[in-house]
Amino acid sequence: MARPRPTRAATVPGAGKMFALRAIGLVILARWLHSMGDMDFLASLRGMASSPVACLNLIFLFLLIVLPGAKARVERPFHPLPQWLRQALRVFGVLGCLFALWSIGAFVWIAGWRRAAQAIEATNGWLVAAPALYASVVWICRPRALWRTNVAARRFAIGRYAVSINAATRTTIVWLESRKVGQYEARELSVRWPMDSRRDMKPASGTGRPVPPAPADGLADAAAGATPVEPDVVTGAASPAPATSADTSSATPVTPTTSADQAARSVPAASALPRRAAPVRSSGRYPRIELLWDSPAAAGHNRQTVMRVRLVTEGDRVAAHALDAALEQI
Repeated sequence: MARPRPTRAATVPGAGKMFALRAIGLVILARWLHSMGDMDFLASLRGMASSPVACLNLIFLFLLIVLPGAKARVERPFHPLPQWLRQALRVFGVLGCLFALWSIGAFVWIAGWRRAAQAIEATNGWLVAAPALYASVVWICRPRALWRTNVAARRFAIGRYAVSINAATRTTIVWLESRKVGQYEARELSVRWPMDSRRDMKPASGTGRPVPPAPADGLADAAAGATPVEPDVVTGAASPAPATSADTSSATPVTPTTSADQAARSVPAASALPRRAAPVRSSGRYPRIELLWDSPAAAGHNRQTVMRVRLVTEGDRVAAHALDAALEQI
């Protein structure tokens, strides 16, 4: 007995964006044909041929409905469109939205609010919906990373950049939107943090407790942060009780020990601390981080900046900390 071919219940990521863009194009085209049907069709075509704005709208509608080169792929969930098509739709969408707002504003300035409200009612709200549709196209084609942050899959999204780490091959791929920046050795990459960023509550790789970062000079920090000692305790430790003549020959000179010396012995030397990238100066409200590539094997590529991005949202900050922890574990 023949079995029916199973169909996929879930759609491919990115298909919804293509459907929304085509739906907006069809709505604008249907409204345009409806307006041309109310007037003389041939006269409308002659007017469109002599109007540069109408020609730009025709090109915009063609790209919006046909979407040449667009394909929904699992590895690119937020970028099913080619880079040139996305940039073209953004430019045409901005121009169309500005022209619609300018024409509607001029009509309201000349005719007044009452006639503008009557025109909105007569067109079933098209004077308000047209700029909103153009703005929707611009918003859908906005600059985004290639995917969302998924720490378990070692995929990170920071601003417009997307970073994927392959633990098996120890390679890292960096994407700028839908353009591949390059593929690097994961052990040669490091995250450079700004000076004013708060990284002292970052959890260590082995434990879940927050561990403060290692100071640049452990001896100086330990001596500066030592607990003050009472004078009586130091005096009592420095001047021991007088010994007898029998104990004088076997007595050993006692060196007074302070709490600063004990703290200095417990802190490792500065050379034994892990080396980190030098902090970067960042001014403004949003801190800026850099991903550095330090390859001793590639001549001329020492300390090269792979990406430089500002941490605008809390998701960007979490992804940056997760990326730094993942690179340190490799």
